[in-house]
Amino acid sequence: QVQLVESGGGLVQAGGSPKPLCIASGRTFSTLRKGWFRPAPGKERELVVKENWSGGRKIIADSVKGRFTIPRDNTKNTVYLQMDNLKHEETAVYYCAADTTSGITGRYDYWGQGTQVTVSS
Repeated sequence: QVQLVESGGGLVQAGGSPKPLCIASGRTFSTLRKGWFRPAPGKERELVVKENWSGGRKIIADSVKGRFTIPRDNTKNTVYLQMDNLKHEETAVYYCAADTTSGITGRYDYWGQGTQVTVSS
């Protein structure tokens, strides 16, 4: 069983740089395909950032490209969502997801419960 637990959200000033994290248990996180998602109007969830198992390939949503990335600490079985220059409209619950399937796209079988990031301005 793989479990994902997000934390590190909270109230952040516009322009700030929060760094929520996602800790995996039940499997070595570095071997999994990983991504971060958030709700969007008219959609269940939209992609924020994602990567293949090694981090060698990444896809970053156009709206956050150049500001968001997905660093990791393999020694802690943890990935992060580094958000720079955060905008007010990016207030959302951010979800961590992972899967054992190869590649950089496809299903995600494992989801965390999300961490709320609220941007003040």
